[in-house]
Amino acid sequence: MPHEWTKRPAPQGPVEAELQLWPHRSLPKRGFVAFIGGTAALIALPLLTMLGTPVLWVLLPFLGAAVAGIWWALARSYRDGEVLERLEIRDGTIRLTRRDRGRAERVWEADPYWVELTLHEGERPVPAYLTLRGGGREVELGAFLPEEERRALAESLQRLLARLGRR
Repeated sequence: MPHEWTKRPAPQGPVEAELQLWPHRSLPKRGFVAFIGGTAALIALPLLTMLGTPVLWVLLPFLGAAVAGIWWALARSYRDGEVLERLEIRDGTIRLTRRDRGRAERVWEADPYWVELTLHEGERPVPAYLTLRGGGREVELGAFLPEEERRALAESLQRLLARLGRR
């Protein structure tokens, strides 16, 4: 799952929790290397029949460009997906930090007692759009997560925020 409680809230005592969220990767780095290697091998297989002919030199640049294009597209996908959201609850403060590649870190803070968690249905950027409102702002949480995970996350965060309200 592309989210993880790095510090789980304790059942009793002061509530301190930390949650990290990141986009799902269907192809891990190891799979990336295997895929590129397999693609290059499969493309090179028909070239064996062309060894010693001038046709090899005509086809080689195009097949090399195909492998390079696949490499570039997958690498670009990895770079674009370097997003990390970190939600921290400590000492009467809830803090959401979002890191995107090539952008400055964005931080939102509020008092957890006044934070309102909303799971929006209907016309929004994504189904089951999850937002936190407090401190005069409304911020999205986990827009890159699948719908089912946003719903599960909303449920667990709602329980946690309700616990904070009972102090």
